[in-house]
Amino acid sequence: MANKNAACRHLLRPETVVSVETMSANPVSNPVYVSLEFTPNPNTLKYSVNRELLPRGAVNILSKEDAERKSPLARKLLDVLGVKAVMIGKDFVTVTKGDDGDWDVVHKGCSESIESHLSEGLPAVSEDALGAVSGATGGVGSLATGEAGEIEKRIREILDAEIRPAVAMDGGDIALDRYEAGVAYLHMQGSCAGCPSSTATLKMGIETRLREAIPEVIEVVAV
Repeated sequence: MANKNAACRHLLRPETVVSVETMSANPVSNPVYVSLEFTPNPNTLKYSVNRELLPRGAVNILSKEDAERKSPLARKLLDVLGVKAVMIGKDFVTVTKGDDGDWDVVHKGCSESIESHLSEGLPAVSEDALGAVSGATGGVGSLATGEAGEIEKRIREILDAEIRPAVAMDGGDIALDRYEAGVAYLHMQGSCAGCPSSTATLKMGIETRLREAIPEVIEVVAV
């Protein structure tokens, strides 16, 4: 579809995004627009929409069973041949294909499913998933206590304020799993998962920023 071998933009440098827009044919006053954007990850595509899907954060779905509980939209997308993972962001959807997936098939099925689902006014995520996201702050693991808990809080604040908005521009998300003995363990989600440039993003961007702001952080590791 396009050259996706460019260096990861997440926290390193700005870059123009090429997009292709489709519009719902449904004659309503506020039609759904779906804009395709390429990401630094050759196995993911980002679909931006003119709808708020979540108030904040992201919901990561890796299986149909997970989608049944978390997202009716993701459940439809995982039925598209070749799709293996979906992430729902505030106003975008990131789709990841398997090695045997064909981008022409994946794009056609996903763009049509997103447009149709949102045009019908259906929710992107379930009430339970929405509640979990609304109560979360940049993390998926349990909060520690004492000094470690305070460090986790500071890490989450930086993730929410600086890191997550930056990687969301490329259809990704990064969440803290836990902090232990100077090491921050992070979940790379959406386009960040398996991205060829994720190591550079992790070390040159995130680790550098966290170590600069929080001296107790020695290293950042993806889990």
